[in-house]
Amino acid sequence: MGSELRVPFDRTRNHPAALTTSKFGISKMELLKACVSREWLLMKRNSFVYIFKIVQLIILGTIAMTVFLRTEMHRNSVEDGVIYMGAMFLGLVTHLFNAFAELAMSIAKLPIFYKQRDLLFYPSWAYGLPTWLLKIPISFLECAVWICMTYYVIGFDPNIERFFRHYLLLVLISQMASGLFRVLAALGRDMVVADTFGSFAQLVLLVLGGFLIARDNIKAWWIWGYWCSPLMYAQNAIAVNEFLGHSWRVVDPTDSNDTLGVQVLKSRGIFVDPNWYWIGVGALLGYIMLFNVLFIVFLDLLDPLGKGQNVVSEEELMEKHVNRTGENVELLLLGNDSENSPSNEITGADTRERGMALPFTPLSITFDNIRYSVDMPQEMKDKGITEDRLVLLKGVSGAFRPGVLTALMGVSGAGKTTLMDVLAGRKTGGYIEGDINISGYPKNQETFARIAGYCEQNDIHSPHVTVYESLVYSAWLRLSPDVDSEARQMFVEQVMELVELTSLRGALVGLPGVNGLSTEQRKRLTIAVELVANPSIIFMDEPTSGLDARAAAIVMRAVRNTVDTGRTVVCTIHQPSIDIFEAFDELFLMKRGGEEIYVGPLGHNSCHLIDYFEGIQGVKKIKDGYNPATWMLEVTTLAQEDALGLNFAEVYMNSDLYRRNKALISELSTPPPGSTDLYFSKQYAQSFFTQCVACLWKQHKSYWRNPSYTATRIFFTTVIALIFGTIFLNLGQKVGKRQDLFNSLGSMYAAVIFIGIQNGQCVQPIVDVERTVFYREKAAGMYSALPYAFAQVFIEIPHVFLQTIIYGLIVYSLIGLDWAFMKFFWYMFFMFFTFLYFTFYGMMAVAMTPNSDIAAIVATAFYAVWNIFAGFLVPRSRIPIWWRWYSWACPVAWTLYGLVASQYGDIADVRLEDGEQVNAFIHRFFGFRHDYVGFMAVGVVGFTVLFAFVFAFSIKVLNFQRR
Repeated sequence: MGSELRVPFDRTRNHPAALTTSKFGISKMELLKACVSREWLLMKRNSFVYIFKIVQLIILGTIAMTVFLRTEMHRNSVEDGVIYMGAMFLGLVTHLFNAFAELAMSIAKLPIFYKQRDLLFYPSWAYGLPTWLLKIPISFLECAVWICMTYYVIGFDPNIERFFRHYLLLVLISQMASGLFRVLAALGRDMVVADTFGSFAQLVLLVLGGFLIARDNIKAWWIWGYWCSPLMYAQNAIAVNEFLGHSWRVVDPTDSNDTLGVQVLKSRGIFVDPNWYWIGVGALLGYIMLFNVLFIVFLDLLDPLGKGQNVVSEEELMEKHVNRTGENVELLLLGNDSENSPSNEITGADTRERGMALPFTPLSITFDNIRYSVDMPQEMKDKGITEDRLVLLKGVSGAFRPGVLTALMGVSGAGKTTLMDVLAGRKTGGYIEGDINISGYPKNQETFARIAGYCEQNDIHSPHVTVYESLVYSAWLRLSPDVDSEARQMFVEQVMELVELTSLRGALVGLPGVNGLSTEQRKRLTIAVELVANPSIIFMDEPTSGLDARAAAIVMRAVRNTVDTGRTVVCTIHQPSIDIFEAFDELFLMKRGGEEIYVGPLGHNSCHLIDYFEGIQGVKKIKDGYNPATWMLEVTTLAQEDALGLNFAEVYMNSDLYRRNKALISELSTPPPGSTDLYFSKQYAQSFFTQCVACLWKQHKSYWRNPSYTATRIFFTTVIALIFGTIFLNLGQKVGKRQDLFNSLGSMYAAVIFIGIQNGQCVQPIVDVERTVFYREKAAGMYSALPYAFAQVFIEIPHVFLQTIIYGLIVYSLIGLDWAFMKFFWYMFFMFFTFLYFTFYGMMAVAMTPNSDIAAIVATAFYAVWNIFAGFLVPRSRIPIWWRWYSWACPVAWTLYGLVASQYGDIADVRLEDGEQVNAFIHRFFGFRHDYVGFMAVGVVGFTVLFAFVFAFSIKVLNFQRR
């Protein structure tokens, strides 16, 4: 029996009326059609990416054709051929890099794919084939744009057959690169991992492609990499196609009987057999098939990477134990039973003292006739609305008092968060009218930020610090300098106990929905971060949104504890449960359009609220056991107003409640006898120096606990150093041939471009996350923009210095460069500042753009331009005069000048194969002079300082957070 049951049932033997007889719901052809249709729809919806790539190609093509302009391109010597090689290499590399976007797009779609694959929507091949096939026309279009712009303008061989051969190779390299990056996405499954894989793949493709180092100079243990590099086949094919053409059949009898084209090919170690064109085409087609088949195989075999787990607190473990064992444990809101109703006055001395190691002054806030408007949106003007301004708050008035928990409620669009932002001074635009007073004195925003806290709906915190460190950091920057560290420490401990975070003190905050704290724990941390500032007034924007009943109860218990210390607390809240609603003392209810319709006490079981609305003629009575919050929102809708023929705002304005509130506002707007206005001698609690130290302390903690950034960068650098060192082993002292110098320059160029760009790309998501935190912390009055920028810049220096030491020692010793002190010093100096300015450039791009995605696109465009003007593809002396200015504006050109001139610019006692001195060739061909090394050093330091300064300036001036 057991052996029979172990054999799976053959579904083909099912009865025809059975639910399913096949693995998938439709035939293979229908599956393929459905997947093609979906992929086409996604491409149309994501058309911006493809349009941007073509625009980027047009810009780069314009630069390429004006740099390599045919009137400046000659065919007189082998050196001229090298410039043409540079132009062809640029075309190949441009299409290789252009396909890099495929990596991010493929990874973004993987979670949906895994879910649908496991639910048997379709097989992996049905998903993978359309992804490949629909990209083929895109490759043809992109390559057509490039070749039509550049081929004849640069002056490649005019034969039309060779034109189309060149075009075919570009299409194949584009398709090969797309396939490669799709494979890496399916293999890596995570952006950081796949990005690192992608960078390694590009590195091996380029360095062993036969251009940076000639085939004859590649060591025996790396020659397999040469034969495996798809770029090698493309490089050989495109060079053979050009240099065996009619334009290069000039014979130079002084050297040999070879044509000039063959001499160029031989000088660069490229095969001279014309069959190599078709060998290259065949190899690229093979790689395209291989990569796309591997893509489908990896999609089929691999599962998504494991997801990070949330931190579980002791109380959650206890609850899970209760659920498992069936024990009955009741979770009560503090002060939410009949004996301790929140509507009653809290007089217990023990609750009053709780969390009050530091004294604070209880303050009330009153606002009278507040109007808030913004410029009328263009869409509404187009519909015929003539007003210049859209009014969001229409003269609302109210008072919030110490020790009273007020709920700010209303339907979506009523203006709850708008009113809170206006009162807290968080609005970045619009027009505010009306009076706001703090305990009788007019509100001053700079002063107000010191005595108020604002808990945002999105719980924004630095992900790589612990709960305890987050609170210490906030207290350090926001408490008065008069508070010593011991008192500050004690206060932080009391606040942690108050909001029940003591059991989580050592937990990392993490990223929302990814790892670290759960949503409810993050809410309590948000409250605690504001509480450690010892504020008198706290605003909370929807503290229970997104939480289940248990989590919301825990958060509201923390809120209630905060109110019981005698602080003024106001919460916006959306559709609360009965228990949560009963925890509030007073209600400020708004209707759509920004008008108040009830401002007053709730009473026991919301009796005052219910009596008020049931007293209005026509309003239906509340059913027994029904949620008063839900009933209240239902009976005050615009539809109900139309049905009853009244305006709830007008009803409130004519009520006794309104008159009592006006009297209360008038009373609280008068300063108490003997009181003084709030005054602080400076805007921020701590000095500029203390702000810098605190920000640097947090950045250090964040970087130390972020190995996916710091450790990956060091690992990447070490592996690249070993790869470069073994590829270019002992080539540093070989200077007897021109090709030896080109090899050395190739090693420096590749290192600068690869590690530099990797630094610039990796830092961008880090800065983007921290900038979001910066917006919150700056608005809370913790520090000004400059200390944050200083810390972000300064923390990179030791990490980049370690990176430079590791890279420099490995590469310098393996390549065998001259160990003279000054040469070694200049090498390390230029490498350090180059890695640093690339990192600062990545940070600057983020600071000047709304998010890291746009920053990456902008930065990549400039990397491509820097690549052209670096001085390797085309030497500065051969750049047309109208573009030569940009070679001085390109930081990579300064780096290469400094590296090459410091290593080889002073070698006068060694001659090349034609008798020319090494330093003379360096000066004639590249335009590098040894006595200008000092100026180059000043230049790279200047670029580093410039990018850091622009980053700091952009952080200070630009604010992409709109409220």
